[in-house]
Amino acid sequence: MDHDDLSFDDIDELISPRAEETDFDRVVDTALSRRGFLGGVMTFGLGSFLVGTTALTGDARADSDRFGFSAVPANSNDTITVPDGFEWEQVVAWGDPITADAPDFDEATRGTAATQAMAFGDNNDGMSIFTRGGRTVLAVNNEYTNRKIMWGNNPDGKPASGDDIAKGMMAHGVSVFEVARDDAGNWQVVKDSDLNRRITPQTDMDLTGPAAGDDMLKTAADPSGTTTKGTWNNCGSGETPWGTYLTCEENFNGYFSAADEAHEVTAELKRYGVSSKDWGYGWAKIDDRFDVSKNPNEPNRAGYVVEIDPFDPTSTPKKRTALGRFKHENAAVVLAPSGHAVVYLGDDERGEFLYKFVSHGVYAANGDNSDLLENGDLFVAKFHDDMRGEWLALTPDTTGMTDAEIRIHTRQAASKVGATTMDRPEWVAVNPTKAEAYVALTNNKNRGKKPNAGGDDTSANGPNPRVENHYGQIARWMPDNDDHAAQGFNWNLFALAGNPDVHDDEYAGSENINSGNMFNSPDGMAFDSTGLLWIQTDGKYSNEGDFAGMGNNQMLAGDTVTGEIRRFLVGPNECEVTGICWSADRRTMFVGIQHPGERGDSHFPGGGTSVPRSGVFAVRRTDGGLIG
Repeated sequence: MDHDDLSFDDIDELISPRAEETDFDRVVDTALSRRGFLGGVMTFGLGSFLVGTTALTGDARADSDRFGFSAVPANSNDTITVPDGFEWEQVVAWGDPITADAPDFDEATRGTAATQAMAFGDNNDGMSIFTRGGRTVLAVNNEYTNRKIMWGNNPDGKPASGDDIAKGMMAHGVSVFEVARDDAGNWQVVKDSDLNRRITPQTDMDLTGPAAGDDMLKTAADPSGTTTKGTWNNCGSGETPWGTYLTCEENFNGYFSAADEAHEVTAELKRYGVSSKDWGYGWAKIDDRFDVSKNPNEPNRAGYVVEIDPFDPTSTPKKRTALGRFKHENAAVVLAPSGHAVVYLGDDERGEFLYKFVSHGVYAANGDNSDLLENGDLFVAKFHDDMRGEWLALTPDTTGMTDAEIRIHTRQAASKVGATTMDRPEWVAVNPTKAEAYVALTNNKNRGKKPNAGGDDTSANGPNPRVENHYGQIARWMPDNDDHAAQGFNWNLFALAGNPDVHDDEYAGSENINSGNMFNSPDGMAFDSTGLLWIQTDGKYSNEGDFAGMGNNQMLAGDTVTGEIRRFLVGPNECEVTGICWSADRRTMFVGIQHPGERGDSHFPGGGTSVPRSGVFAVRRTDGGLIG
């Protein structure tokens, strides 16, 4: 069966079907109670459920134009649309060389495994920028490949050789490369930089933290359980105050298969979607690591946050097992008043959980912080309908599991303590101007319909108030005593995405959603230095039915004080807008465009009949002014 038109979650459920919800009366009762609850909170000023600080009054709107741009209308154009007074340029696209000896991208062949290993990877996602000693480095995730495009030079769009499979493999991982402005002021890859490197599924890595050395991480190739190879399906990202890059392994499960058709994976692996069938990548055909019948522990060595030093190309990336194993979306790092590093982490699957890590050690401004993420305490979020919540500790006492088991089977640990099931927690963003954090809950068609992969209840709940949620929402929490390391917090919803032109109930969205800014499936998020929240979407782009008027995926800015949301950018056809960072002088915004033409209807960025290619693009004001 061709899975190319299915989402990763849909493929997982096709291969490993979820149990249908049987307690129908409970679901209906919950839905009705939530509808009544929403009826009292869909406008601002009623309690603190939505926005909760400043009502969107006429005065607030007049005083809140911190945006500095006019809203862009939704559209379905096969290009990037930015406001008047802004311009964009391509920095790098899939297949572009990032080393001096690599050839230019060849549309006819789409390259080889060897050339891809020296070139920018496919389907870029999270990214960060680092500046040191006058040099600027971009670290960019390359999440996965568009198989029909990667192998589109073959008659059937499938791999014709082992090298084809290896080419797809080499397009995964992370691209790290120096960039600089040319004489015209445009950003270019510095191809001969000694800092440039590709980190791929074959790169040597260390396993660190509480799970390192555990029997569940040991293989014939690594009997110590402390070293591994590679990272793949790298989705969101993060950066640390000490200047390292955090890349997050998300849908790692889709690359494993079993040559033995009778092989049954364990229940623990099934919770993570691992099965005897992969998603069409074929990696087990060229590397036995990905055959779970031969290497049943190998999937336990994926699904982590990986720390990378962008200024040391000889350094070995480190998989930080202390931060737990699940389908990591991103890693938002903030320092607590005590100096402990706090990392917020979302598990991007329907009905999974939101996590927090607090380091045992404290940050030293001029010291060695290289092992600060090696050990710490792991928590999972519990939200209550009274707008309070707490972080539940995942420990041997609370879970009945060993510390290593908690870090390897983190989903099971969270289920044991009764954490709140969430609508696919994607990126977390921490406000630099006040003690609060936001999470994009992108959507969940199973909310109130089916339990999650572990059988946990997914009835509508506080931050996930809508049954069969196709639009998504953004929740935020404020830690007690302005301390991100605190156990308790208050919470509310910043926005319920929806379509007010189609619906007149809770699916219309919150009051800060209107015909001019509506969107669905918030995904990537980041704050700029002024405290504006930038929201990127990865949702339905049909522009019809429930999604009429929304156009292509987009990027918006939100004023978290007034609640106003304004559309800034619209991406090309069939893309996801994902990944954002700023140059040190705040005059360039780098934005990622992923999988344009995933269903065949785009030729971005080349136009004409060219092959569609994901890439990183620089957005600037035409007057050279600040942008974030």
